[in-house]
Amino acid sequence: MNLQLVRLLHLASPALPVGAFSYSQGLEWAVESGAVTSEAAAQRWIRDALHLALARCEAPALIGLLRAWKAGNACEVARLNAEFIATRETSELRAETLQMGYSLARLLRDLPDTPEATKTALLELREIAFPTPWATAAAHWQIEELDAANAYLWAWLENQVMAAVKLVPLGQTAGQRMLVALAEDLPALALEAVRRADTEDWENFTPGMTLASSQHETQYTRLFRS
Repeated sequence: MNLQLVRLLHLASPALPVGAFSYSQGLEWAVESGAVTSEAAAQRWIRDALHLALARCEAPALIGLLRAWKAGNACEVARLNAEFIATRETSELRAETLQMGYSLARLLRDLPDTPEATKTALLELREIAFPTPWATAAAHWQIEELDAANAYLWAWLENQVMAAVKLVPLGQTAGQRMLVALAEDLPALALEAVRRADTEDWENFTPGMTLASSQHETQYTRLFRS
């Protein structure tokens, strides 16, 4: 169990070389437009995205992919991977998941303990969404579904809070306050993600986040890639 925890921390680490730190998922435009100008506003924005996008779409997709990898069902992996890519509403959000997915898949192919069958399955996917290789690693390292969902949500949350700290800007203590407050939501959201995965009840209706991402594509000055 201790090794599984270490592997999970590895997957959720900001040091994972996939470039997650370079994306704001529309938060940069929200700051530029004046919609997010304070710690409270940043916390509301991130909480909304966490509840309405991550817990209802991305995390359920992750759990579905985790189950498919554990079952050795490459066809189901390919189907869920394609469906998730189709949920990315803007060019930046699509490019983000594909770049991070490619980077993580390449890393897993280079690691000595990744099974050859997994390497082959990853190579057969022409485009790879980020949750797909993440779920691959979680399956190989025998991570439980709830633990995987909590860690995936935490990794996303940490990146978003750090983006807010740079953009608003906020102090490091403000960022830690947001992490403490928003982390309390994660256990219930992880449970929701597992429940939605049971019935493939995915939702990705986040027009505000989509609009922000669309506007960010033509934003004049940018620190982040989305």
